[in-house]
Amino acid sequence: MTNKEIKALISLLDDPEVAPQIQDKIQNLGESIIPFLEESWEETLDAQQQQRLEDLIHHLQFEGLQQRLRVWREAGATDLLEGMWLLNTYQYPDADLQALNRAIEQLRFEAWTAMRPEMHPADQVQVMNYVMFRVHKFAANTQHFHSPANSMLQRVIETKRGNPLTLCVIYLLVAQRLHLPVFGVNLPNLFVLTFRPELPGAEPFYINCYNRGLVLSRTDIEHYVSQLNISSNPMFFEPCTNLDIVRRALRNLQMSFEKLQEPGKAAEVAVLLGILE
Repeated sequence: MTNKEIKALISLLDDPEVAPQIQDKIQNLGESIIPFLEESWEETLDAQQQQRLEDLIHHLQFEGLQQRLRVWREAGATDLLEGMWLLNTYQYPDADLQALNRAIEQLRFEAWTAMRPEMHPADQVQVMNYVMFRVHKFAANTQHFHSPANSMLQRVIETKRGNPLTLCVIYLLVAQRLHLPVFGVNLPNLFVLTFRPELPGAEPFYINCYNRGLVLSRTDIEHYVSQLNISSNPMFFEPCTNLDIVRRALRNLQMSFEKLQEPGKAAEVAVLLGILE
């Protein structure tokens, strides 16, 4: 279709008799039509027409996100940053993956300049903690724990406030670019990281990013689990996958919308979660 034909098609949304068929036709055209819908939104003063256009835009963006999430999973879910960015685009469709990549790269560069090849793992973690929590002042968003923004990597990088999972994801992405053996760990009610030193006889230890990079032992994790009165599980001590991390991020986001009494958004996030289950 030409630009003129697309604009003529969109103008027919004003006609209640043909609007349903026109909506179906527009939806079949996919995300490429969104700029035209946005232009029409700017040109109309009719609140009802604006709402129709907003709903159409959201529908098209949501369909596109589902497709991209399927592709990410089918490709092996190898890129954690991409997976978290995809989640980010649910709230911020224009979120820039390259901008997120540059932010992570800047943190990596700052940590790398302070690293030394012979450093002990404990000292490497001290460098990471200094850059993350002293220089950039990343911290727990305790005031707004259930805010959807806590699950959005873009917002967490901008505000320096997040939940346990997103703070760990940023730390993890930086650590992995420095070739440190750091991985995510799915604990009940808390997400932490594990450092698996590649030194003979060295024991793995854990990092709590929600508490400014506090280092924990396996005994500390066992004590934490026992306080919750639940049975211990090997997964509480072992690395999890990128797929596990993005699934958990989506569950956090779903819970945020439920807490805010936004059942429509919670239901849409459940659809995204279903793609990764």
